[in-house]
Amino acid sequence: MALSMEERRILAEIEVRLSEDAPRLAHRLARHGARRRRLSVGRPPSRRVRLVAAAVVAVLAAVTAVAAAVVAAVT
Repeated sequence: MALSMEERRILAEIEVRLSEDAPRLAHRLARHGARRRRLSVGRPPSRRVRLVAAAVVAVLAAVTAVAAAVVAAVT
């Protein structure tokens, strides 16, 4: 959702005041935002993310198999 001109003006004013009042914090936030943009653009998921996703799928498959076995044993 796009911001209105008034909202952009207010955010710019907040940014200027933050830079004046807390320059170290403003610098850290700017670096963090740039890092997040750099990490998220066009990169495939990391190995850790793939491993976690595979583990979640394996656990769900195991739970489904156990539930199916329980249902089969009851009927």
